[in-house]
Amino acid sequence: MDPAYAALQAEVFALRIELRAVQDRQAIADLIAAYGPAVDRGDSRGAAALWAADGSYDLGDFGNARGHDEIAALFDADLHQGLIRDGAAHMLGPPRIAIDGDAAVAVCYSAVARWTGEAFELYRVAANRWTLRREAQGWRVTGRANRLLDGTAEARALLAEAHRPPD
Repeated sequence: MDPAYAALQAEVFALRIELRAVQDRQAIADLIAAYGPAVDRGDSRGAAALWAADGSYDLGDFGNARGHDEIAALFDADLHQGLIRDGAAHMLGPPRIAIDGDAAVAVCYSAVARWTGEAFELYRVAANRWTLRREAQGWRVTGRANRLLDGTAEARALLAEAHRPPD
């Protein structure tokens, strides 16, 4: 085989791997970015569909849910419905993403602002660790842990997860 052709093949292969990594990162970032608008518009089923069928959402003291029905029920609960009825915005910072094949971990901040009738106030700020896997329809959340950034070691530990590879 011509050495120049072999080098070109190797370069094309490397570029395909890089492109897939970029596409995966963008797909994961888009998935996480879709969460806030879905829950703020009251689309509980749409928000729950971001999770895998066996996915979980761990909100610590605010509750835990597994599977689409339980996760949607969190968003349909009085606490959340009252929040969005009065005006709220769920905002997620850019995630730091680590990908290993068909598994990924993303760590980011989240903040919820609520309307007081005169202005928005910051209601909640939290650390988030998302675990994800590639499925036939694309990336889905297998787990999300969310902890208030209230000085606890547990919340800081979630932020440290940004440096740990996917399970």
